[in-house]
Amino acid sequence: MSRPDKALLSDTQLSQVDAPDPLSKRQLQCDYLIIGSGAAGLLAASRLAQHGSVILVNKGRFQDSSTWNAQGGIAGVVSDKDSIESHVQDTLAAGVGLCHEDVVRTTIKHSSDMIDELIALGTRFDEADGSLHLTKEGGHSSRRVAHVQDATGRAIGEALLSQVAPHANITRLEQHTAIDLITTKLDQHNRCLGAYVLNPHGEVLSIAARQTILATGGIGKVYLYTSNPHAATGDGIAMAWRAGCSVMNLEFIQFHPTCLFHRQGSNMLISEAMRGEGAHIVDAQGRRFLFDYDQRGELAARDIVARAIDHEMKKQGVDCMYLDARSMAKTLIDDHFPNICSRLLDLGLDIMQQPIPVVPAAHYSCGGIQTDVHGKTDLEGLYAIGETACTGLHGANRLASNSLLECLVMADYCATEVLKQPIPAPCHVPAWDDSGIVPETERIQIKQNWDEIRATMSHYVGIVRSDERLRRARRRLRIVQEEIASYYWKHPLSQDLLELRNIALMADLIVQSAQQRKESRGLHYSTDYPQRSAKVADTIIRPGS
Repeated sequence: MSRPDKALLSDTQLSQVDAPDPLSKRQLQCDYLIIGSGAAGLLAASRLAQHGSVILVNKGRFQDSSTWNAQGGIAGVVSDKDSIESHVQDTLAAGVGLCHEDVVRTTIKHSSDMIDELIALGTRFDEADGSLHLTKEGGHSSRRVAHVQDATGRAIGEALLSQVAPHANITRLEQHTAIDLITTKLDQHNRCLGAYVLNPHGEVLSIAARQTILATGGIGKVYLYTSNPHAATGDGIAMAWRAGCSVMNLEFIQFHPTCLFHRQGSNMLISEAMRGEGAHIVDAQGRRFLFDYDQRGELAARDIVARAIDHEMKKQGVDCMYLDARSMAKTLIDDHFPNICSRLLDLGLDIMQQPIPVVPAAHYSCGGIQTDVHGKTDLEGLYAIGETACTGLHGANRLASNSLLECLVMADYCATEVLKQPIPAPCHVPAWDDSGIVPETERIQIKQNWDEIRATMSHYVGIVRSDERLRRARRRLRIVQEEIASYYWKHPLSQDLLELRNIALMADLIVQSAQQRKESRGLHYSTDYPQRSAKVADTIIRPGS
């Protein structure tokens, strides 16, 4: 049995320049392989397709991404009443001393250009009096969030997809799940040569690429409650780690304060923009308690609001708090939040008549594969962009609506950087070896381990942590990982199995990162270290260290 975590090719194989047999459906080749189809992946694909062939891989539909589900909007300096410096300072304040200021300034400097490009591509942002209607979210000192009602991500996704879908140089592979990167050693330097991908028929494709870009999004499905789509299982980060890349700041998981608490709509996000427009957070008695925790009340940064809600739930012994929008004008809700209102009505909840039950839920990872603003990783030939990457932009806590901005700026910088690189010779990559695999007799182990990982992370590695909780989580996760590894080497691949393998690894890396941070900062709060340390440092973990 020789199912490798990463395939190593010899110098002789690397020197081969013949393309794979075009008749082989299991061997593909391209100039640029992009795994993930959110905003970052789509913009990178459209940029690079002007210069070579692109294979764009997505394990679901192209609509199954965090981009497509993003409600609030994209932050940018487009108003005369705003400034780049103000946006920079708000971002630095939210990041609690851990932001990389050079990355922050580079990203925000290009915010207006990105919004202008989206408009040129057909994104119809909401307007008021002939100008963009800008909303204000927690942590922002000005109105600077451009939006399309409460479905901004979908509008941006559609605009970007319109550039990708008809392009002759782009091959789109939907319902294809990435397994692992293919790497080799050459002159003591490891290089990425592409990836193995599982197709919908259970066959493994070998995709050779001159350059590979990971844009697989976040890791929210590691937790029980999340706003993320099902696809957010940390695949890109897990594959990069197995290939030898460092990860950074994975302990900083942003919990969105207001995810709907409802059995039939448990991953529905209630946009923070609603609080920016006047909705209040209350308990079951209607008391606004957030001012007990921060003078900004509902407009405090997300980590403060989420932790306050979590604390009140524990103190009162209840399952949720409430978002009360009854004081908002119906015309305001109809104009700016029609999709949220409609989805809630489908669940029997009228936002104009009753407070909406909400609970904090895993929403965004400020950590990821360690990269620069161009997406360059430790591994030659491999880039990571968007939420999969960690540039230091967000520091210890992401400022609201900076994520879509990051996706687009990184994709733009990454494409430019990729095109500057020398073009490596094409090479053959080894076919996937599935010898020795035996059929499954039952799949209950996959479900059991999936549930156990998510429960362990939610109970022990959630909004509030302690050394003992982290130790308990690590012990349980080690056992689960051993069981998964045994199962993985014996049985046929499936999307469920691959995702399980990845969330188990991601959970373990989050715990390791949390154990290294001996302080409370931003999104990481420890009862054993409640104070912020004077020492400011990223948490970087390297494979084998």
